[in-house]
Formats: sequence, C-alpha cells, structure tokens
Amino acid sequence: MNTLRTYPGNGRAFRLPLFLALLFASGAIAVADGGADLTFQGDASFNGPHGDQAIQVALVNTDTGEVVARESGTVSGADDPAFSFTFADALKADTAYEVHYWIDSNFGGGSAGSCDPSNNDHQWRVALDMASEAVTHTESHDPSRLGDVCDTFAGAM
Repeated sequence: MNTLRTYPGNGRAFRLPLFLALLFASGAIAVADGGADLTFQGDASFNGPHGDQAIQVALVNTDTGEVVARESGTVSGADDPAFSFTFADALKADTAYEVHYWIDSNFGGGSAGSCDPSNNDHQWRVALDMASEAVTHTESHDPSRLGDVCDTFAGAM
C-alpha cells in the first residue's frame, strides 16, 4: 500500500495513503458524526383498533424542539410489530428525545389526512432515555396516555 504512484497528466509522484490521511486531517473530507439508530415500533395491540390506518411519526430533540426526522406509513391489521420505523444515526449522545406520533383514525369525526384532536385521531408523545448505542423502542396501544402532537406535524402533511 505504500507504493509510489504517478498519476497521468500531473507529472507528480506521491504516496496515496499519506495523501488521503492528510486530506482527512485537513477537514477537506467531512467524516460523519455518527449517531445511534432508533427503531420505533408498535406491537400487535395496535392491530385491532388501528389496522390499515395511516400513521405519522416524528423524532424530536426535546432540548431544541427541532424535528430531527419524520416518517409515515400504515398500521398493519395483522403483523407484529404493527408498525416499525428506523431513524438511522439519529440519536446523538447526551441529547434528550421524544417520539411524537399520530394515527389517522377519525373516530367520531375528523378529516382523512389531517391531524385532528385526540378524541378523533389518536396522538402520543413518548420520552426516550438518552442513548449512545442503537435503541429499539416498542410501544403498546394505550389510549389513556394520549398527548397532543398535531403541532409537530403542522405544515408537514
């Protein structure tokens, strides 16, 4: 690997590994500040009440209120997990996060495709423990823990 290479057109010789090391050290090539993966999923208890309904999920930095990432999908009526979303490299060490999610259930009213009040569309916010390695968080369906999150998705729908 320490062979001397001459590249056509420039008439210069240099050691390629040394060149690459200097390039990285100079910051000319950014090395990703990797975070940990988050897999957020709902178990089969979501199948009956929400099977085949749309779901939207957001990862929120609780220190800044910034929405780090959003995903959407459909709740399965039969699979376990009923839904699963992976946010690759999203969790940074020493940072607190919440997952906000809502299911477009339209119980007793509401509009398809829009986040309606909790009595129509179920909404939750879930606090996550700080993590420095990959996390899989599995939720069970629990309407007693509903929390308004429509503001998180305003303008993103």
